[in-house]
Amino acid sequence: MTSAPSANIELTSSDPLRWYKSSDTAERGFCVVCGGNLFWKQVGRDAISITAGTLDTPTHLTVEEHIFVADKSDYYSIDDDLPKQQHWRPQPPAD
Repeated sequence: MTSAPSANIELTSSDPLRWYKSSDTAERGFCVVCGGNLFWKQVGRDAISITAGTLDTPTHLTVEEHIFVADKSDYYSIDDDLPKQQHWRPQPPAD
């Protein structure tokens, strides 16, 4: 995932985009045509997280840290020196 302020996201089409409130703290955006998971946003924050694999290349993205390390499967190895968070830490709501 990557993220950006909502104002910095430009969609070429939002017709097939639907938002689903998946919990008290988050909403998920998905494509009603293919079912693809595209976005999620934390309630009370202006940023939208974007599923990086859905972006056209070149993305110019880089990995900053690994999250959910405690839950990774045995086939997944992390062999770099980036920060490793055992779990995900939600950001506090913006003021």
